[in-house]
Amino acid sequence: MSTEPKQDDNQDCAEFQERMPELFGSEADFSKEEHLESCENCAELVRDLNYIAQQAKLLMPIHDPAPTVWDKIHAALQTGDSKTS
Repeated sequence: MSTEPKQDDNQDCAEFQERMPELFGSEADFSKEEHLESCENCAELVRDLNYIAQQAKLLMPIHDPAPTVWDKIHAALQTGDSKTS
């Protein structure tokens, strides 16, 4: 018995993976995706991406920087623009 995915499975994977950004963006409930019930590769991909997204949230600052930080960035960008002109 072959473990190679069938051509139809590859097409289903391609279609599902094409929809993934939209699904993640809308915070869809992946447990309702039928494709994931039959495709361990895509299910593992979704688990990995969920894990990465959760870990990335830990890297984000808890508070927005003070307005003076943005002012300094803006001033530095303007200074950089005048040096290149």
